[in-house]
Amino acid sequence: MLRRVLWLSERVRKLKFQNQRFLATEAHHETSLTRNMALVAHIDSGKTTLTESILHKSAYLAAPGSVDTGSTTTDFLPAERERGITIQSASIPVKWDKWTFNLIDTPGHADFGMEVESASRVVDGAVVLIDSVEGVEAQTKGVWRQLDRYGVPTRLMFLNKLDRPGASFRSSLVSLLTHRLHPNPMALALPVASFNTEDYIRAEPGIQGLVDLVKWEIWKWTEDGHSAIQSLPRTVEELETSGILPANHPMIPHLVAARTTLLENLSMYSDELMEHLLALPPGPSSYLDVETSAIMPHLRKATLSNEILPVLCGSAMKSIGTELVMNYVGELLASPLDVRLDAESADGPLRLLAWKVSWDKRKGWMTFVRVYSGTLKRQSSVFNVTSGQKEKISKVLLLYAAEAQEVEFLPYGSVGVILGLKFTRTGDTLVDTRRSSNSSQTSLRGVVPPPAVMSASIIPKSHSDLDPVQEALHALSRTDPSVRVDMQEGQLLVHGLGALHLEIVEGRLRDEWDVNFELGSRRVSYRESLGPGLSSDVNNWATEVAGKPVTIKILMTVEPLADDEQGDPVWDGNLVLGPSGKPLLSPDAFRDQLDPMANIARGLSSSLSNSPHTSLPLSHIKIHVTDYNLPRDIPTSILAGASSSILRTRIREAGMGPVLEPFIKLKISLHEDTMGKVVKDLTENGGEVLDLASDAAMGGDEVVAYSMDGLYIPPEELSPSSAASTSSKFSNDAPRLKRTIRAVAPLSRMLDYSTRLRALSGGHGLFDMLNAGFRQVSEARRLEILREIGRA
Repeated sequence: MLRRVLWLSERVRKLKFQNQRFLATEAHHETSLTRNMALVAHIDSGKTTLTESILHKSAYLAAPGSVDTGSTTTDFLPAERERGITIQSASIPVKWDKWTFNLIDTPGHADFGMEVESASRVVDGAVVLIDSVEGVEAQTKGVWRQLDRYGVPTRLMFLNKLDRPGASFRSSLVSLLTHRLHPNPMALALPVASFNTEDYIRAEPGIQGLVDLVKWEIWKWTEDGHSAIQSLPRTVEELETSGILPANHPMIPHLVAARTTLLENLSMYSDELMEHLLALPPGPSSYLDVETSAIMPHLRKATLSNEILPVLCGSAMKSIGTELVMNYVGELLASPLDVRLDAESADGPLRLLAWKVSWDKRKGWMTFVRVYSGTLKRQSSVFNVTSGQKEKISKVLLLYAAEAQEVEFLPYGSVGVILGLKFTRTGDTLVDTRRSSNSSQTSLRGVVPPPAVMSASIIPKSHSDLDPVQEALHALSRTDPSVRVDMQEGQLLVHGLGALHLEIVEGRLRDEWDVNFELGSRRVSYRESLGPGLSSDVNNWATEVAGKPVTIKILMTVEPLADDEQGDPVWDGNLVLGPSGKPLLSPDAFRDQLDPMANIARGLSSSLSNSPHTSLPLSHIKIHVTDYNLPRDIPTSILAGASSSILRTRIREAGMGPVLEPFIKLKISLHEDTMGKVVKDLTENGGEVLDLASDAAMGGDEVVAYSMDGLYIPPEELSPSSAASTSSKFSNDAPRLKRTIRAVAPLSRMLDYSTRLRALSGGHGLFDMLNAGFRQVSEARRLEILREIGRA
C-alpha cells in the first residue's frame, strides 16, 4: 500500500521546523551527525538547482527558486542572477532528519576554481553531479582532481537531468570508468523513465520514479514534485505479479540482477557480509530478503575507505531523487569524527581554518571558518598563526546564503562565519590566544590559489582615484586570492583565471567598492624560464644585523626543468626541493612559520614571482636547496632575504630565458559541414588539432578505461530516449550529425573565440575550455611578447 499518509505526516513534521531552522548548532549539537559537504560539477550540471530542491524538501523554502528567473537562494549576487551562473561558493546549514548538513554550493566555471579550492579544503564529503546527456566533462575531471588534492575522503555521484531527451543512465555510468574517476561505481538506485510501458516503446524522455536497490523500495513522483514510497516484494514471483510495475515493464527483468550484483560487489569489501550472503538459501529470491540494516554498515564502511563510489540519479529540476541524495549523504558521507586528526576533539584547544573571506557593505569583513578543534565563542580573541597577529571576534554567525543569524558559539566540526577580523586571509589558521606560542603544533594546511592566466591594466580616472582603486584591489584580492595585483612599468595590473573572471572583478570593483577606473585591454599572463648562460655558484649573502656584519650561506642548485619532470602547481610550475630531496612546501603551508626552511621558501617564492629580465613570473625551473648555515643568535627570518638575493643573482647571471605562454585544451561540438572552417581557424591561430572523431579523454591522452567486469551496468533500454536519440553523444548506432574537435591552442589567440566560433559555425558551435599549462614559444612569438610587454 502506498505510504502517502506517512509522507504527509512527515511533511507536516518537517514544516514545523521552518521557524526553528536557525537552531542547527545549539548545545545539543552532535558531531557524529554533522556532514560538511559540497556540491561540485561541470558548469550547467544542476548544482544550484539541486541546492534549491534540497532547501525546499527540507522545508527551508516554501517553493524552490529557479536559475532561469534569478530567484535562487545561493546565487544572490546581481552578477549571478543576471548571468544565470554561480560565481562564488555559498554555505547554508540544512536540517535533514537526524542530520545537520553544512551545504556548500560551488561554481562550475573554471574561472572561479578558487571557490572550489577553498570549499574542497574544509568539506568531508562531496556530491559530484553529472549531466546525464553529456556524461563526464572537462570540469568534472577538474573538480575531481581538486577533491583528490585536498583529500576529500567520501564522494557520491548524482546523475542529473535524466528527464532530458538523450539522457542515458548507462552511458553516464560508463563515462565514470572511461575517464577513470573510480574503478568501482556502484548504482544504489535505478531510474524509472515511466510507469507506462508505452512510453518506453515510443522512446519518450522522462523520469517518474526510482528503485532504491539498498532499501528495496520504489519511489514515485507526481507532477507537482510529491513522492510516494512502496516496499518491493521479497520474492521474484511476487515482484512479477504484484502490479507495482506493469507485468510487461522493461525494468522487471533487471531489478533482481541489479540488487544481486550490488550485494555481491559490496561483499568483496566485507567478510561479515560475505558470510551472511553465503548462509542464505539457494535461489534467485534469497538476495531480495536481505534487510537494509544488514547492508548499510558495510556500504558506509566501503564508502569511507573509498573502495566504492555510490551512484544515485534523478532530476533536480523536478525534485526527483533529492530525498535519496540527502538520505545517502547522511548515511554514507564522513562526519568530522571520521576524518579527525589525533589532536582534534571537541574538548581540545581551539583551532580554526579560515577557508573564505568576503566583504559586505553592512557587516564588514566576513571570515568563513571551520572549527577543527574546541568550541568558538563570540566576543573571544584568537591568534592568527599564519600572520602572527592577534584578532578580536565580535560576532559569530550562521550564514544562510545572503541571510545571517547570530549564534553564541560554533561547536567542533561545524562551519560558520565570524565578524571583526581585520587581517585574516583565506587559508590562515586561527587558535586560542593562550596556545599561540605553540604554533608548530596548531597550524593547518592552507588553500593554494590556482595560477593566473590572464591580466588587464587598471587605469584610475584621475590622480585622486589612485589610492581608492589600490585599496579596493587589495580588499578584492583578500576576498579572492586567485586575483593577483602588481605594478609593472608604472602600470597597475590585475591578474585572474580567465576573461569571465576579469569581467566579474571589474564589476565587483565598481559595485562593491564604488571606485572610478577604466579597464585596459586584456592580455594573458606570460612566464619566463631559466636562461641558457652559466651562472656562478653564488651561495653567500652578506648583510648587517644589529650593526654587525653577518654572512649567510645557502647551498642550492638552479637548473631548467627536464622534459620528464613535472612542475609543482604550488610553486607555479617550478620544482623546489628541500635538503631531503622531497618537494618543499609553500611558505604558508609550514606548520611552524619560524622554521628555517619556511623562511628560505618565502625568499625563493619572492624571487620566482618577478624575473630580473622581464618582470614576468618565473616557471619551469628546478631548485634544490641542499644545505644552509645560519650563525648563532641570528633570527631565522634573515634566511628569507638571503635565499631571495642568492636566487635572483643566479637567475640574472643565467641571462634571459625562454618565454612561456598559457595554452588551453578545447573541446568543440559543431555540425559536420562547418568543421573544415573551424579547423582552419584553429591552425591559423597557432592551435593544434588532436582529435576529430573519438570521444576519448580530452586532450588526446592515451587513457585506459577502468574495466566493467563484475560491475552492474544497466542496459540502454532503461533510458528509452537515449536508446533512440540521434543527438545523444553516446549513441553509436544512430547517424551522427555533430562532430567533436579536440585541440590545444594559445590562450592569447582564443580571447574572442566565442564570437569567432559563432560566426564560423552559424551559431551552432559549442566549446569547453580547460587550462593546459604553459608552453615554450617560438623565437618569433617570443619577440612579439617582449614587444607587447615593453621589453623588446
